Amino acid sequence: MAMFIQVTVDNALVEKTEGAAEKLVEVCPVKIYAPGSKKGTVNVVEENVDECTLCELCLKIAPNLAQVKKLYEE
Repeated sequence: MAMFIQVTVDNALVEKTEGAAEKLVEVCPVKIYAPGSKKGTVNVVEENVDECTLCELCLKIAPNLAQVKKLYEE
């Protein structure tokens, strides 16, 4: 479990957005996203979440599909 951030994906919306799953997997420099078992979905690789650099590339290419929550700001 991540200590500093939480990454979530709304796969119901990702599935409805053409190419979103592939873009999320491709854009992340630390491989937080991996292809899901169902076509057009992604999985969050929990082991990589704390490696997030907060670059926000996933948020820019998939607004409202991926969320990055900073747990230390709560």
